[in-house]
Amino acid sequence: MMKCECISKRFFVASMLFVLMNMFAVMAIAKETMLKPFVLAETVTGAEITAVAKNIGNKLQQNGLDLAGQYSPYPGTIIMVVSSDQLRQHASQSELGAYGAIQRISLNKTDSGIQVSYTNPTYMAHAYRMKTDLADVSAKLAKLLGHEKQYGSEEGLSKDELRSYQYKWLMPYFSDRHELVEYKNQQLALERIETILASKAGGATKVYRVDLPGKEESVFGVQLSGPPSNGCSGDQYIMSRIDFKQIKSSGHLPYEFVVSKGKVYALYAEFRIAINFPDLSMMGSNSFASIMCAPEAIKTALTNAVGGKQGEEE
Repeated sequence: MMKCECISKRFFVASMLFVLMNMFAVMAIAKETMLKPFVLAETVTGAEITAVAKNIGNKLQQNGLDLAGQYSPYPGTIIMVVSSDQLRQHASQSELGAYGAIQRISLNKTDSGIQVSYTNPTYMAHAYRMKTDLADVSAKLAKLLGHEKQYGSEEGLSKDELRSYQYKWLMPYFSDRHELVEYKNQQLALERIETILASKAGGATKVYRVDLPGKEESVFGVQLSGPPSNGCSGDQYIMSRIDFKQIKSSGHLPYEFVVSKGKVYALYAEFRIAINFPDLSMMGSNSFASIMCAPEAIKTALTNAVGGKQGEEE
């Protein structure tokens, strides 16, 4: 009888330990910071979108931030691209960190007012595998523009999930990149690309260019309007299908490519779109299936924009 009681007590203690360990594990997961791709700064009422953009531009200039570029991809939307000495320095410390040398501010005209949002610097830092989490940049943008809430994903992603992000099995990672073209050197690459973009080849127009300090690396952002024969790469075509929620995610734009030591890289659209729309379904309306033609069209547009196979002959 005593033996049974001892076994029962040991079983009870073991069971309680198991329950407690699971509780602690759940609590640890719950405490882990979950990140979302965008931050809603505020909704401005009683003002025109151009006036709001001008006011933000003045704030940026007065606080050590550069307006690297600005454009309206479609009516009722303005995208402002921001950089700074601080951002460029952070970006220069990471392999192909140029993707993180900028942050994007989006203004969207809605029935409730002008939504002012920006890319979440910490989310993007982990997605681009940077050596810093850009917490200082996050704090600065929150102070200047506001921070109502993060959005763009229902549950968010942890830093570890972002650093190894893959939308679905067999889909590309951040480390999987298109090599669009290779020139003999960085200077030649930049000169040729600037010339081609000025001609708006393949429906691509330059929005910004940011050069990193101390290394041969630059990032370009381009507006994609889509060639007349195939609009699948166009900003408006894509966003009209996937940016359908009440709070807009137009800060996904513009698409970028990196020029590093004469080589020109672009992220796979399957990664670049998914990292900003992680909850987007694979099938159905307003899904990846609705823009099935986009990844190859974007690659073609960017290849044309940087010189394609012409560069390999230089």
